Amino acid sequence: MLEKDKSGLVVETAVEARQGELGPSVLMLLGVSVALAVVILAVTWMIFFRT
Repeated sequence: MLEKDKSGLVVETAVEARQGELGPSVLMLLGVSVALAVVILAVTWMIFFRT
């Protein structure tokens, strides 16, 4: 349950506030996903729009 102070703001410790920090694995996943999307679009372009 979220703890709130008198004004209604959520109170978190420093560790709890940092739990959404991006790590190297997230950056790697993003890079691989974008690269794969570019490759798929390039192959699709070559198949359907060849001149």
